[in-house]
Amino acid sequence: MVAFGKKLKDRQIEEWQGYYINYKLMKKRVRQYAQQIQLGTQDRRHVLKDFSRMLDNQIEKIVLFLLEQQGLLASRITKLGEQRDALQEEPEINKIIELREAYRALGQDLLKLLFFVEINAVGLRKILKKFDKRFGYRFTDYYVKTRANHPYSQLQQVFKHVGLGAVVGALSRNLHELQDRQGSYLSIYDQPTLPLQDPVVDSINAAVDRLTNSTNFLSFLGQHALIMQEELPSPIEEHVDDQRYNLMSLLLNLANTFLYMVNTYIIVPTADDYSMSLGAAPTVCGIVIGAMAVAQVFSSVYFSAWSNKSYFRPLVFSSIVLFLGNIMYALAYDASSIWILLIGRLLCGFGSARAVNRRYISDCVPLKIRMKASAGFVSASALGMACGPALAGILQINFKIHKVTFNQNTLPGWVMAVAWLVYLVWLWITFKEPSHAAEEDHTPHQSNDEVNSKLEKGLKQPLLISSETKVDEDADQDCDDSEEAPEESRQPVNSIVAAYRLLTPSVKVQLLIYFMLKYVMEILLSESSVVTSYYFNWSTSTVAVFLACLGLTVLPVNIVVGSYISNMFQDRQILLASEIMVLVGVVLSFQAIIPYSEPQYVCSGLLLFVSAEVLEGVNLSLLSRVMSSRLSRGTYNGGLLSTEAGTLARVVADATITLAGYVRQSLLLNVTLIPSLFICITSILATCFTYNSLY
Repeated sequence: MVAFGKKLKDRQIEEWQGYYINYKLMKKRVRQYAQQIQLGTQDRRHVLKDFSRMLDNQIEKIVLFLLEQQGLLASRITKLGEQRDALQEEPEINKIIELREAYRALGQDLLKLLFFVEINAVGLRKILKKFDKRFGYRFTDYYVKTRANHPYSQLQQVFKHVGLGAVVGALSRNLHELQDRQGSYLSIYDQPTLPLQDPVVDSINAAVDRLTNSTNFLSFLGQHALIMQEELPSPIEEHVDDQRYNLMSLLLNLANTFLYMVNTYIIVPTADDYSMSLGAAPTVCGIVIGAMAVAQVFSSVYFSAWSNKSYFRPLVFSSIVLFLGNIMYALAYDASSIWILLIGRLLCGFGSARAVNRRYISDCVPLKIRMKASAGFVSASALGMACGPALAGILQINFKIHKVTFNQNTLPGWVMAVAWLVYLVWLWITFKEPSHAAEEDHTPHQSNDEVNSKLEKGLKQPLLISSETKVDEDADQDCDDSEEAPEESRQPVNSIVAAYRLLTPSVKVQLLIYFMLKYVMEILLSESSVVTSYYFNWSTSTVAVFLACLGLTVLPVNIVVGSYISNMFQDRQILLASEIMVLVGVVLSFQAIIPYSEPQYVCSGLLLFVSAEVLEGVNLSLLSRVMSSRLSRGTYNGGLLSTEAGTLARVVADATITLAGYVRQSLLLNVTLIPSLFICITSILATCFTYNSLY
């Protein structure tokens, strides 16, 4: 990974070099403190006092320069305002154009100042985390709490940037006034929702968003996609993204995500009935459902590699394979062959293009809307997960056409085959293949999975949160201690083994948690039809409604967590609490001495599912920040690793259900919950051990 100190040096504006945070000096001082304390030549309290004073001086230097530059910008705006007032009395087209360009030039200088603030904010956060990690002391907590609201502290000036907001507002208003409004008498304040169509203002707004976008629903939801973002983004990169971006192509990728999730879950309510109609045991539904996940383990790799060269061809291939897989799934009923059924599901899994969908958002969507696209990816997945079972509940009809049967078992296959055929036509007509030339000579420009920027997360509560939730981020950045990094260390990894070697203990724990939550969710969903029909005699429609209701909780839960809970508690606290609640949900799901009842099943299932959803959001949020930047692009990226972990969990869960079919059906529920209990306890212990070891 490229050392942060070198990144900071490379991206500094030359004439402002003396006013940036002296990250190299402060890092050197941290090493000296560590050596002195180890030798016993320095008192810990003296170290804390000295380092606090050093930080205060650095922040004061940054803030005073920031105020000076704000004053210069304000003075320029005042002078331009005088010219604008003069033009209102005697308007001249040429002078209006010149004045507009002058405002845009001022906007470019404002962008430089915003980038200056952003770099220093990241530098402050990183040096505080480095100090915490070196000394096992929560210095960040102390420093922020003592400076946050103190009247003489200038810490908040770096993060609140009130003066900059006023400059942005003045610039936007004046550019709006200079636009040709075709006789309109309304001002920008009369139309607050009307966007100002000016690229400079768009870039400024994107920069401001990076500075002010604290934990909210959009960023929280976007982090589910694990599409990572450049820690110190360059303004030049946005122009490259704009050239490759196409709205219809993005919508096609989101539609692919939605249809695939529908395809995955549409068979869950009827899989046991379909298996029995072909002469197999009802628990074979585990293999039927899991066959898709087995194939996805392999398809994710080749689709990720294929997306290095093209996005259109993998999507076409995916649509064709899914069309054929669903046809085979539907025809298996009349052929009375469980093997045709399984081959059809395997083909559907081989058509999983979620790796392509992620890569398109990561590589082709402009930074300023990448968070929205990432949130759209997650929303499409959640909606598909809810619509699949709901659609299965509707398809309760039975008829034949020329010896081809259409019933609740085969209709999901026929409906999805038609859907993929329509999608293929839409894709062929409207998809625009982006240029891959820009990627041939790239250094790791972190994508989001990345519009959950490491800076974005922290700028309303920028340092206090990061000491707890982002402390892992430095665990894989010890190369920060050398200012130079070899060129090959900046390139994406080229094998799964190399990717695994980059995983720090904290990243491995996050992947274990992801495996655990996907495992318990798959157990709950896949065996729902078997368990409910045995204990409660639920019909297919009732199972479908139950699963659809579970799927519909995804977005509301994320709204609550992303907008409220994440602002009240640290991510690490939410992570551990969610793991414990998942464990409670698993324990309550067991059939004990008392008769198993519908309220017990529904309540425990709802608790388990909602807790797992909360856990998934927080876990992927943390994972996107602790993962090496070398895993942000290329074939073996962070998104692929998380997808493989989740898919492998689903495979193991579905295999567990099928193997449990060899015991009595009355024991099926408890037998499948025992591994869930063991994995939950293991992940909780791993979480506690890993985070405690960092302090």
